[in-house]
Amino acid sequence: MQNKCLVVIDIQNDITKNYKEIVDNINRAIDWAVENEIHVVYIRHYNLSDGTRTFKPNTHGSELVPDMKLVSTNIFEKSKGNALTSHDFSVFIRKNEVSEFYITGADAIACV
Repeated sequence: MQNKCLVVIDIQNDITKNYKEIVDNINRAIDWAVENEIHVVYIRHYNLSDGTRTFKPNTHGSELVPDMKLVSTNIFEKSKGNALTSHDFSVFIRKNEVSEFYITGADAIACV
């Protein structure tokens, strides 16, 4: 496995009703990563703020969308905007000496 990683960010049931417009491209990116022996990581956002209704842990809305390809068990949770705030994801990066990232998802700019 290379020291590279495809990071799929926040493709969850609550993200948008129009995710189907982008999921085929995301699945192509996942296929590309697998073919090139690149780690595939999924980041799932949990909204822990009081009074919000989306991305609540252990709800249907927080689950990864059903028609996205899951090719690994590398699924990490974040509760802040930045995926690197996930302790477990940071450990994965260090353990696998990941030095190059490819990003896809709902809001790859704000969430990385």
